Amino acid sequence: MVKEELLLFGAGGHCRSCIDVIEQGTDFWILGVVERPNAVHEPRFLSSEPLGYPIIGTEEKLERIRETCRNALITVGQIKSVSIRLSVYERLKKLDFRLPTVVSPLAHVSPHATVGEGTIVMHHAVVNAGATVGRGCILNSKSLVEHDATVGDYTHISTAAVVNGGVTVGARSFVGSHATVVHDVRLSDDLFCRAGALVKSTADATPMNNDTA
Repeated sequence: MVKEELLLFGAGGHCRSCIDVIEQGTDFWILGVVERPNAVHEPRFLSSEPLGYPIIGTEEKLERIRETCRNALITVGQIKSVSIRLSVYERLKKLDFRLPTVVSPLAHVSPHATVGEGTIVMHHAVVNAGATVGRGCILNSKSLVEHDATVGDYTHISTAAVVNGGVTVGARSFVGSHATVVHDVRLSDDLFCRAGALVKSTADATPMNNDTA
């Protein structure tokens, strides 16, 4: 199989985790990384090459890059707010980038599950039969999305979090590390579930601050 080139957007810690997933796979090779103009001047980026991959510019170069590269992955992390990831997603779609689904070879996604574009399924994550995962999501390492569960667009299921069978997690939400959402619970959009929480209803979560970056 011939690997396709892939542009990464976002050069922070989440980017390094995504690179490790991509390197283990057989679908893509990494062209480089772009960042937001204000972020690229932060001290952590001044001499940064995430795991040896170059920062090839800021988002002003996206239109030129698109002339030769069709695939992009958002590698900006998401905990307190989804606003940056969402704005990047819309920018890439406007430029007609293809946003592939990236799945670690160490993960399991059931052939009877659906995972949306631009979502990354990281090492040892499991998506079981009948589950539906939306666009632009992060299913982080060792997370579990059980049978017939639904995860809304632009939601982050963090490390070792459990979304049990029949659960609905709304769009633009965050389920923290080792949190457990109880069977058949329906959570609304824009919710934050703290690390280690036992989530039995929407009342066990707090609103996400998705209006600010």
